Amino acid sequence: MNATNPPRGLLLDMDGVLYHGERVLPHARAFLEATARLPRVFVTNNPIRTPAEVAARLRDLGLGEIPAGDILTSGVAAARWLAKERPGFRFYAVGADGLHRVLAEQGTEDPEAADFVVVGEGPGLDYDTLTHGLHLLLKGARLISTNPDATVDAVRDGEHLVLPGGGALVAPFAVASGQTPVPIGKPEPLLYEMALERLGLSAADCVMVGDRPDTDIAGAARLGIRTALVRSGRFAPGEPWPEGLPRPDWDQPDLGALLADWRARWPKRFDAPAEMQG
Repeated sequence: MNATNPPRGLLLDMDGVLYHGERVLPHARAFLEATARLPRVFVTNNPIRTPAEVAARLRDLGLGEIPAGDILTSGVAAARWLAKERPGFRFYAVGADGLHRVLAEQGTEDPEAADFVVVGEGPGLDYDTLTHGLHLLLKGARLISTNPDATVDAVRDGEHLVLPGGGALVAPFAVASGQTPVPIGKPEPLLYEMALERLGLSAADCVMVGDRPDTDIAGAARLGIRTALVRSGRFAPGEPWPEGLPRPDWDQPDLGALLADWRARWPKRFDAPAEMQG
């Protein structure tokens, strides 16, 4: 375990780490208060909401005022990557409205002459959109997947649901066109690299806190970012570690246990700022 020095910056996953559905997870508020003085980027494979909408959701959940600029979604990362690949790019997007909006900040939506077909998550995939996207791909557009997750967790009316993720939704386009999609989100390196650039720190200076071994932990470890797994999301306490995946530097049941460990290692480093106490 490479835990000699305290982190100088954090990459934080959200769903399964800070909240699950509309329920704030235990110790999330205390953890955010204790790390408020560190540079942080909140990273998510979910492209459905814009950063401003994610920030509003965090505020509504009582998790504080997180600047939208500190939130990096796979949709935003896709838009920035496409802008570097082809400045002024044209796109055809399949997914929730938030994906369309962040892509439109960098490019132009053009269903007739798109350079890229971008597949995200949420409503949008049907026979017509699959047919139209396939037509564009066969004409030369490139296939982009905001994230490779086969499934994602959700809560509706208090009930846990497993929904198709970006990897599942892009699959029909890949099969029909014969193209291999370019994946953007975790565990691919791009999202992490953009987060490190925003933090202005090296990989070794940072810790990625997440709940999924196959995305959060595996992707960060490949780049040399230290990792902390909390078993408050998809990966439950007591579940055996998946074979072939790198083990995290910290493996804790929740953020409270992780914070207690860090406070024991680095006394007073992770106390909440005075204005947040009392």
